[in-house]
Amino acid sequence: MKTSKAVKKFVQQRANGHCEYCLSPADFSPGPFAAEHIIPTMKGGSNDLDNLAFSCQGCNGHKFTSIAALDPLTMQTVRLFNPRHDVWNEHFQWSEDFTYIIGITPVGRATVERLQLNRPTLLNFRKALIAIGIHPPDF
Repeated sequence: MKTSKAVKKFVQQRANGHCEYCLSPADFSPGPFAAEHIIPTMKGGSNDLDNLAFSCQGCNGHKFTSIAALDPLTMQTVRLFNPRHDVWNEHFQWSEDFTYIIGITPVGRATVERLQLNRPTLLNFRKALIAIGIHPPDF
């Protein structure tokens, strides 16, 4: 489903212009962002605003239609992070140098793995953002 410009703008503003998974800022990203379905419509998700997240192309592509993934520590299948119902800091933390996202719960670890939140392009992007003083985000 294609979202309207007004809906995408609302979702972007609600997310402070950052991907709600990897926290990359849209204003500095070379790729497009989308209002993606947290629970895909093909899996019963709605088009309601409560089911939409602002997502960078990389996170959206890696998530695709997933709603769960394997926690690499417990080897259990768990749900993915839901930006509408979960608090980012309760599931993730930054590495000491702020380049890596570390999952601190089963949901966090599974989401880091499934969405590849530490893919090389993101690590490089974060290093560049650190160099200009705008990473990590302060919200």
